[in-house]
Amino acid sequence: MPKTETFNRNQVLQKATEVFHKKGYNGTSMQDLVDATSLNRSSIYNSFGSKLGMFMEVLSFYQSSGKDQMGKELMHSHNSSDTIKAIFEMYLNDILNDNDRKGCLIVNCKSEMVNQEPIIKSFMEQNQEQTLAMLEDVVHNGQMEKVFNQNQTANEYALYLYSSIQGLRMTGILNNNEEELRNIINTVLKALH
Repeated sequence: MPKTETFNRNQVLQKATEVFHKKGYNGTSMQDLVDATSLNRSSIYNSFGSKLGMFMEVLSFYQSSGKDQMGKELMHSHNSSDTIKAIFEMYLNDILNDNDRKGCLIVNCKSEMVNQEPIIKSFMEQNQEQTLAMLEDVVHNGQMEKVFNQNQTANEYALYLYSSIQGLRMTGILNNNEEELRNIINTVLKALH
């Protein structure tokens, strides 16, 4: 009979997220996770299977939190142009409020781990596909609303926006100059109009 967990899984995932986000996957030891979560090693192994198992749950937890945040931000959008601006504004605010200069856990993981672990590569591919599909829908709607030009297909613009978001997130690790970051965003948005 499996043991019942006696801890709050979301709280443990939040603490583990902070460690992985700060140190990366390879820089995080099991002892770091024990110290951060106050769980003993056997509890971590029994509940998550391995460090990699815990990391995969952390990535899903982080992704879910990001989607929730984005959903709240996008509720106030009136059209596709507002939606794209809100997405970039959300990421800009993340950069400006990231005092430790950690960057985005998913972007960081992509550069650190995507070629080391097939399960992480699969997660990243799914995350990218979902984000691209969402951006393509927004761009397609904007083209139908005549707020965005049709110089490129919705798919091509979605890939451009996705790459721009990734680049902005990476740039923001070293540069938190709001004016310069806003100039990047404005340049990206001009391509759509």
